[in-house]
Amino acid sequence: MANYPTPHINAAPADFAKTVLMPGDPLRAKFIAETYLSDPVLVNNVRGVQGYTGTYKGTRVSVMASGMGIPSIGIYSYELFTFFGVERIIRVGSAGALRPDIKVRDVVLGIGACTDSNYAAQFHLPGTFAPVAGYRLLKTAADIAEEMKLPYHVANLFSSDAFYKDEAALPEGMRSLASWQKMGVAAVEMEAAGLYMNAARAGKEALAVCTISDHLISHVETTAEERQTSFTDMMILALETAVRLEESDV
Repeated sequence: MANYPTPHINAAPADFAKTVLMPGDPLRAKFIAETYLSDPVLVNNVRGVQGYTGTYKGTRVSVMASGMGIPSIGIYSYELFTFFGVERIIRVGSAGALRPDIKVRDVVLGIGACTDSNYAAQFHLPGTFAPVAGYRLLKTAADIAEEMKLPYHVANLFSSDAFYKDEAALPEGMRSLASWQKMGVAAVEMEAAGLYMNAARAGKEALAVCTISDHLISHVETTAEERQTSFTDMMILALETAVRLEESDV
């Protein structure tokens, strides 16, 4: 029995490629599709969450927004993995740096995703689950980043459930970001842990590729427009990763 269209994706499985790039922002999805894909077709626009499918260097690729936060990417990645035959999702997003050796516009490949979310509770595990990237995706992206000579880091991310944390009155050393920083976590974002958990449950592949949009130590920032259109190295890296993996699957 077909489980599509879903309440969130008005499409059929054939409308999506095996690899989906997933930015948070629908306008970033539109930018990637219109800038890099040949003959992009809008395959979903429910709630303004735009999804496109086209080709990049002859390889079929889709790009669709996830929205913000683990609950949102949890819905879209679950439906893509479970109902639409998608085999891998590459999150392309922004993150805030926590380490002094990481600079604004550097790329971070999330080898794992720590989180303060309770998302894993649904799986009823008798312990703590460690959400990690798919190794083949991670290695391929790292190899291509080397070839592109990109400033990149392979490191742990922290997927936060709250953008605004009510902890201003706490001493600096007790604030949550300071706690994650002391454990070597590279950057903060809001989606990777949920994506990695859904991929693990579905037996699929996932990777978060994040460009540093602001630095939580030096307080250097980029604008919303720059985040939407200027993180081109990350976009090309993700597209090249999709092509190489599709070729290896043939």
